[in-house]
Amino acid sequence: MTTPQKTPTPQEQAKLDAIRRNWQQRRAITQNLSRIKRKIAVYSGKGGVGKTTVAVNLAALLADQGHKVGLLDVDIDCPNVTRLLGMTDPPEQVDGKLIPSEAFGVKVVSMAFFQQNEEEAIIWRGPMVHNAINQFLTLTEWGDLDYLVVDLPPGTSDAPLTVMQTLPLEGFIMVTTPQLLAALDAKRSINMVRKLKVEVLGIVENFTVDMFGQGAGKSLAEDLKMPFLGSFALRPDYRDTSKPTVLTNQDVRDEYEHVVKGLISELETASAKDQSS
Repeated sequence: MTTPQKTPTPQEQAKLDAIRRNWQQRRAITQNLSRIKRKIAVYSGKGGVGKTTVAVNLAALLADQGHKVGLLDVDIDCPNVTRLLGMTDPPEQVDGKLIPSEAFGVKVVSMAFFQQNEEEAIIWRGPMVHNAINQFLTLTEWGDLDYLVVDLPPGTSDAPLTVMQTLPLEGFIMVTTPQLLAALDAKRSINMVRKLKVEVLGIVENFTVDMFGQGAGKSLAEDLKMPFLGSFALRPDYRDTSKPTVLTNQDVRDEYEHVVKGLISELETASAKDQSS
């Protein structure tokens, strides 16, 4: 004699429906990004450390080296990628899909394309930010990419958490500056990433100069037993925003090439570890 199945309560059914929707959404995102070989997030514990500058120059260098590269700006509140790349033309919309705009060989999607006035604040609560990020992840037609660089918002709030939980990433690059508080916030964010069991590929230190000092990034990497990928000096050349500075200054390019070399090594090590486990 079979026992009749218990009918779920409305609260239980709501939970089941939410789990089902979340699973379907994650599957849709995974399928939509299946033609991208490597997805790397550039992240920082606090704002103002040059995270977006690092993401833009990293993407521009990879593209200039011959790779197929996309740059996804999910800093919904303060999207700045398009300003650094001098972009104004929004993505095309074809059959319900977003076709990324392109600059310097990099395909780009950003909330900035959908602002009527870039000086107006985007005042959204968490669910709206979550929804915008998921739409970018499910609706963008990236095509075949070697790298997708994701420019995350700083901190440990809803937006970076949404990306970490929904986007299958190969790992993170953490950006800090020489100041004590920046390194402390970077450490907090790294601990959050580790709790979510996502790989931290390494740390970079930005704005190294006599005035600010240097070494906080390397010390943090040693403390947390993770790779230190390199540092970027604060240079007046960054004032010229007509092109990513990595394309106009050889010293900057050398710094980024050093970081990219270490990054690729860490990606290969992580891939080999996954295959052996």
